[in-house]
Amino acid sequence: MARIIMQPSGKSVDCAYGDTVLMALEKAGYALPNNCRAGACGECKVKVTQGQFDQGMVLDMALSQDERKQGYGLMCMAKPISEELTIEWGTEDAKPKLFPPREDALFVVTDKKQIAARVVELRLRPVGQPIRYWPGQYVTIGNPRADIPARAYSISNAPRPDGELVLQVARADGGVTSNWIHDQLNIGESVKVSGAYGTFIGDPSVDTPVLCIAAGTGLAPVLALAEAALRRGFRKPVTMLFSARTKEDVYSLGMMAWWRTKHRSFDYKITLTREQQEGFLNGRIDAVLPQLFPDLSKHTIFAAGSPEFVDACVAAVKKQGAKDELIHTEGFFAQQQPVVADADHLLPG
Repeated sequence: MARIIMQPSGKSVDCAYGDTVLMALEKAGYALPNNCRAGACGECKVKVTQGQFDQGMVLDMALSQDERKQGYGLMCMAKPISEELTIEWGTEDAKPKLFPPREDALFVVTDKKQIAARVVELRLRPVGQPIRYWPGQYVTIGNPRADIPARAYSISNAPRPDGELVLQVARADGGVTSNWIHDQLNIGESVKVSGAYGTFIGDPSVDTPVLCIAAGTGLAPVLALAEAALRRGFRKPVTMLFSARTKEDVYSLGMMAWWRTKHRSFDYKITLTREQQEGFLNGRIDAVLPQLFPDLSKHTIFAAGSPEFVDACVAAVKKQGAKDELIHTEGFFAQQQPVVADADHLLPG
């Protein structure tokens, strides 16, 4: 058992043998930013000021050799090898705000249906206690007995009393887990679910108009965020802007149409990047955004999709005046293996 000390707060958490620093922080409720959980994206990079750790296998693009020399590490892969490890992360009060994740919780597949050309939707019900989560977080599922690696999928629904989780899974070329889900996983089968993870969560105290931008299965976490906001009676305008390649790639139209009818504060727009269709916008986000929102200086922004899509969204909303502190992003990085990259969690628009 090691101890992780956070500075400047001086607060500490225990890290069990074999756990990463990120796992230890999550179990204690701390929201260290993370995405890929595989040493590929660099979001969990922090500076280690005291102690030693095994960094494991990470990509140079996520943690450069120069950063390693300066003491930085990726906490999703770092495992302490000294009794104490001090990191520079968190505020002076360092208050935890996440629910501790669960490992290998048993769920049953109660429904599975094709909702777009390359996307299936799973509905999972817990056999035991529900997993507690914030809208915008994700879980992992896989099947180690069949050599199916655990992969991350965002939860597309707000928390419900019955604990149901709705996942939208894109088929990825060469993606072992996504192809297993599409082709082999059947209704009635049991799966092990771990989570919830991630820090792409809404702030209940937000009192600004909200713009949610998504591409591909990046729509899943923003659907959960929007549902939660509308359910609690959020009165500021909430707009969903969904980018898809073609009409066949568009899904959840019925839900968004129902929200627009039921809630005066909600609206949605869909733009197609590879074809023109009546009733849809045409063009990438940076082309259509100025026409829809000339001024975003007072908006809170949530953007989710591939890293390239998210980067383009951030640049586009900043041109329209969006403030850095009001921009929240979730880039779906391809989960990296030592040799083979599996792009289950990546579907650019």
